[in-house]
Amino acid sequence: MRLYDYLDKGASLGPESPCLTMNGTSLSYTEVQELSFQVARALQQSGISPGSKVAILSANNPISFACVFGIARAGAIWCPVNPRNEAAENRELLDAFDCSCLIFQRAFLPLVEKILPELPKLSLVVCLDDSLPEVTSLAAWLDGVPADPWQAEVVDDTAMLVGTGGTTGRPKGVVLTERNLETMSAITLMSYPFTERPVYLALAPLTHAAGVLSFPILTLGGEIVIMPAPDLAEFLALVERHRVTHTFLPPTLIYMLLAHDALPTTDLSSLRCFWYGAAPMSAARLEEALERIGPVMAQLFGQSEAPMMISTMAPADHFHPDGTPAVERFTSAGKPSPLTQVAIMADDGRLVDRGERGEIVVRGSLVMAGYYQDPEATAAASQYGWHHTGDIGFLDDDNYLYIVDRAKDMIITGGFNVYSAEVEQALMSYPAVRDCAVVGLPDEKWGERVTAVLQLHPGLTVTESEVRNYVKSRLGAVKAPKQVEVWNDLPRSKVGKVLKNEVKARLLNQ
Repeated sequence: MRLYDYLDKGASLGPESPCLTMNGTSLSYTEVQELSFQVARALQQSGISPGSKVAILSANNPISFACVFGIARAGAIWCPVNPRNEAAENRELLDAFDCSCLIFQRAFLPLVEKILPELPKLSLVVCLDDSLPEVTSLAAWLDGVPADPWQAEVVDDTAMLVGTGGTTGRPKGVVLTERNLETMSAITLMSYPFTERPVYLALAPLTHAAGVLSFPILTLGGEIVIMPAPDLAEFLALVERHRVTHTFLPPTLIYMLLAHDALPTTDLSSLRCFWYGAAPMSAARLEEALERIGPVMAQLFGQSEAPMMISTMAPADHFHPDGTPAVERFTSAGKPSPLTQVAIMADDGRLVDRGERGEIVVRGSLVMAGYYQDPEATAAASQYGWHHTGDIGFLDDDNYLYIVDRAKDMIITGGFNVYSAEVEQALMSYPAVRDCAVVGLPDEKWGERVTAVLQLHPGLTVTESEVRNYVKSRLGAVKAPKQVEVWNDLPRSKVGKVLKNEVKARLLNQ
C-alpha cells in the first residue's frame, strides 16, 4: 500500500462520499483524487522526480493534506513541516532533508521569507492560497493540468521523512517506509473498534499523529473532519454535529476538555474510540474521562521511529469482564501490538524477565528504515538487533507494558533510582493539581533531589508539606519531592508535551 492507495481504497467504497471536511465544506473522494492527480502531474512537469523530497508547511487544511497524495503519486517523499517550529529549525530541517520543493500556506510567508535565501536546494516553491512575487500559487500551478489518473514509477518504498526536532542538535530525519505505515494502519484496524464508516475528527496537527491516523480511516471510506486550529468548544460542537466516531487528543488537551463547561451538555454518544497518547496520562484523569466522556478511551504508544502502535489498549481493555474499571491497568501503555515484538533490555543487550525494568526495545515491520543519511545514529538506535526507544519500562505477568520513565529523566537520589513518571502519576491524583513535571536537581547531600513543579486548578492552593506528605504516603520518603514549586503554566512542545529540559533549566537559573 502506497499513501495514495488508502485514498483510492476509500474512493472505491463511495467516490462521492465526503472525504475531507472543514468549516462545513467537504471535498469528496473523487475531488481529492483529482486534485492528487493534478499535483502529481504538476510536480513531474516542474522537474520534481521520483525520490525527491517535497515539504508541506501548513496548518490543518484539506487542500494541503490532499497534496500529500499528489506527492506520493509523483513518487516523491512527503516531508511534513511543523508550522510552530522556529524559522531556524525549519530551515535546518529542509536543508538536512535535501528538499527540492516547498508547498506552504500564505499565513507562513514571513517564516518562508526568512529561510528561503538560505535554501538553494529548493527549486520549486508553491503557495497554497495566494499569488506572490516570485512564488506561484497552487491555482496557477495547477491551471490546465489534467485531473485524469496518473502516477509515476517509484524508486523505493520511502513514504515520509519525519523530523525528530533540533533540541539536541541537528534534527534527525526518520525514514518511514510504505511498509511502516501499512503496518501501523493494519494494527490500528485490528486493535480498535470500527463498526461503521468512521468519522474522524482531527484537532491535533496533521503533521503528527492526526495525519498518519487518517490513513486507516480512509481505507474504510471514512470522513476526516479537520480543525484548522485548536478550540475545545468547537471540538465538542463538531463531535455532536458530525456524529464523530474516532478522534485523538494528547492528555494535556483531555485534561482541559474535562474542565470545559460545555462537556456535560454535549452529545458524545457517537464516539467509539477516543485515542490518547504522545505523553503519559494521569490514571485519575483517565478514570474521570471514562466516566464523563464514556467507555471509549483508547491508548496508543509509539514514537516517530515506530509510529503510533508499539502497544495499544482498546476501550474494552480499560474494563474487567464484569464492567468495572480495570484501574490497575490505567498506568500501563497497553499490550504490545500485533505485528510487533516488544522486549525489555538491560544495558548489556540481555533481555530481562517479566517484572524487571530496563529499556523498552521493539522490532518488526513497524520500525523505521533508519535515520536519513545518519548511519551512526541508525546503528546506535538498532544495537543488538532491536530498536531502542529510550524509554524505561517493564512487562507484567499479563503482558501489559508499563513505561516508568525516559532513560534521560531518571533521578538518582541517595543511591536510589526514582522514576519521575511514577512521581508525576501520584501528583496527578492530588485534587488541586492540574498538571506537573518532576525533575532531578543537583544536591550536595543526595546527589539529586526530587523536584516537583505543579500547575494547579484555578483558585486552588497547596503547601509544600501537603504535597510532600501526599506523595510520601503513596510512594515512600525516597520518592517524595524535596522541593515543590507552583507555576502558572509549564513549558510545552508544539504538540503539548511538557518540556522537562526547559523546566530544569528554569529551576537551575532561579
